[in-house]
Amino acid sequence: MKGNLTAYRVMATIVGVLLVVLCLVGLPLHYGYVVSDAAWLAQPAIPGMDDTAGAGWRIGADISRYLGVAHGWLYLIFLITAYLLSRKARWDIGFTVVTLLCGTVPLLSFWAEHKATRRVRAEWPELV
Repeated sequence: MKGNLTAYRVMATIVGVLLVVLCLVGLPLHYGYVVSDAAWLAQPAIPGMDDTAGAGWRIGADISRYLGVAHGWLYLIFLITAYLLSRKARWDIGFTVVTLLCGTVPLLSFWAEHKATRRVRAEWPELV
């Protein structure tokens, strides 16, 4: 049980951090920040606009491309670790589904990890 909880906590933290960076830095820069001098209001954020895009757009595009893929793969690992912990800890289906979905909303995985850890430690004090 302790190994399952540790794996879940690590994956929830990693997925949460990547999602926050992706959603609060990468995507706004990629889709909302096209700067070429001061004419950013006149230029739409179109993917592939490297010639006229500013450095912010390129940084956002790289963050979106690489962190998006990393988050996707790590989210699958998060789902597996959360599911294995839920079966080992004998959680009801509702708590399990909420815990699994919390990795899709920025900052929510941190709250779910806290709730899950507290629940496991309360229900299984001898195993943790």
